[in-house]
Amino acid sequence: MSISRNNLVRVLSWSYQVLCPPNSPSSESQDVIHRFFKSGVALNYRDTEVVMGLYNHHKMTSTQSSQIVPCSNMCGTIVAINSPKDIVLSIFNQTRISGQVKAVHMKSGLGLPLPGVLSQYRAFNAEGLVRKPDYLSDEEAATLPIAAMTAWMAVNGMRPLAHSGGKGEKVLIQGTGGVAISGLQIIGAGGAEVIITSSSDAKLEQAQKLGADKTINYKTNPDWEQEVLKMTEDEGVDIIFENGGATTLRKSFECIAFGELINCIEYLSGKEDAGGDQTNTNVLALKRNVALKGLLNGLRERFEEKVAFYEEKKIKPVVDKVFEFGEAKQALIYLFAGGHFSKVVVKVD
Repeated sequence: MSISRNNLVRVLSWSYQVLCPPNSPSSESQDVIHRFFKSGVALNYRDTEVVMGLYNHHKMTSTQSSQIVPCSNMCGTIVAINSPKDIVLSIFNQTRISGQVKAVHMKSGLGLPLPGVLSQYRAFNAEGLVRKPDYLSDEEAATLPIAAMTAWMAVNGMRPLAHSGGKGEKVLIQGTGGVAISGLQIIGAGGAEVIITSSSDAKLEQAQKLGADKTINYKTNPDWEQEVLKMTEDEGVDIIFENGGATTLRKSFECIAFGELINCIEYLSGKEDAGGDQTNTNVLALKRNVALKGLLNGLRERFEEKVAFYEEKKIKPVVDKVFEFGEAKQALIYLFAGGHFSKVVVKVD
């Protein structure tokens, strides 16, 4: 669907409202008040869809109120109950602690259907919070709950807990957004070889400085899947971050190694297949005996596993731009325009 910039401005006009709970929850309720004091809210493409009313492909989140408080990534300070002023991060699905995500967990997603985190105060159940790594700024840490968590699951979600991998593998990452750059940093720290694509040579240069081994400009190399095969001696890659969707998935099937994994993460080129080749997905999967896996973020135990890895490797998330709280609307428009590299953060004072 084509969305005009004027329509986006109109729909986002309310999205930076302040939510202040009228009463502090008691300690007996296991809730805490979480204040975003000198803290960050990192934005995701999902947030722009939510405020435009377009995030409707999950049954549990297909109906929403026009008054929903958006956004799902946050870092903030606990300011209530008998607790030190710990700095913590939220998990996306607040009830998903361990095991496989089920339909019921979709009801506990921050920023839809639950109120999100673009606010100065919010009540959380303690189980929905994870400690912040001390070495990161609040703005950097705010990027961890969704983009970095999704990237972590793309690399390690099919491996047993506490057995993170990547060493010696070859990974293709599409684009240079939040999930992509988080993946680049995680994979590089884990010892894998990274191939990354973009339509911008400038962004590819930035990716190389962060450790990308090989780069492809998909505008000047529209048959980029053939470039991937050349770079891997016709073997293909072990893991693909499939972020494009409509115009990229069929190409991904052509350059994945036999028996390996394509992670379906985003759909930045559209939710409906482009015209042309209509070969059935089953046939494409059988062609190279591949696994196709949809990713819905990760559970709390995986989040804690990822935080431990970040602390061990001292990974510093990349923040493209920080906006003030009153500029949240402009921040969402900036993200939607697609010119960012990695993450966009709103600072909440």
